[in-house]
Amino acid sequence: MQGGHLARRQIQKQVIDRIIPVCLIRLFLVGLFAVVVSAAAHAQNSASTAIDEVLNNAPISSISGDNSAVGKSFRPINGLPAVSVKTNTDGTKDYTITLQILMLMTAMTFLPAMLMMMTSFTRIIIVFSILRQALGLQQSPSNQILIGLALFLTFFIMSPVLETVNERALQPYINEQLNAREAFELAKAPVHAFMLANTRESDIDLFFRIGNLPPVDVPESIPFNVLMPAFVTSELKTAFQIGFMIFIPFLVIDIVVASVLMAMGMMMLSPLIISLPFKIMLFVLVDGWALIIGTLAASFGI
Repeated sequence: MQGGHLARRQIQKQVIDRIIPVCLIRLFLVGLFAVVVSAAAHAQNSASTAIDEVLNNAPISSISGDNSAVGKSFRPINGLPAVSVKTNTDGTKDYTITLQILMLMTAMTFLPAMLMMMTSFTRIIIVFSILRQALGLQQSPSNQILIGLALFLTFFIMSPVLETVNERALQPYINEQLNAREAFELAKAPVHAFMLANTRESDIDLFFRIGNLPPVDVPESIPFNVLMPAFVTSELKTAFQIGFMIFIPFLVIDIVVASVLMAMGMMMLSPLIISLPFKIMLFVLVDGWALIIGTLAASFGI
């Protein structure tokens, strides 16, 4: 009975570890949805203001006879276009706010992939996972704690890029100073620069060779379809290098404890049980969390 109870508790814990990270990502998506709704509300208020100005400036003819003249006294007002595409002189196309919101909502489904492919999240979560394995801890810290810490640390590291995107692209677009295409092009530049600064040239050359693409004149001309996989490859390589450096001191403790147990003839006792308190004590004494978080932030130039 006790074994069955422990098995049920373990299954429940595994289910919680899987559900809570999904809830955190959904909470992040809900926050972005709130930003989109506020932008749509701003656009709707602008449209309502424009309609009121048209109504106030419409000429009113002399009213005589029945009340039907009142309905004829205003100029006919065309309805707001729900779905329309306007072609500019340079060949580009502008879409109505309805289509823009629809495309933005569709793009939100790719936010988890963008979070892993275009930010510092990949390096951080891999280093935290390797740290937990090096300590010999199976479920502590739990997955939701590591993912939450990685998300907030990602926002902290990416805050200069996000502020630049907000100042150059988002705010001018909300204030109707830029169209959607111009805002998108301006938002790409800071993200492209961040990814390029943290990508190895060898990885970029690898994907240029794989795709049989011609070389570019300047690094800023590297297309996103080459830069994104090269960036992720570089992040994986850097994360494993940091993880290797983290593993070494804990591996030394395991070897020393195993040697002592072998010399004492205690071969049936697992070295992991004995070395775990020493590894935790060492990690706490050197202020390990501060060292690792500081190292991760410094690896991005923060």
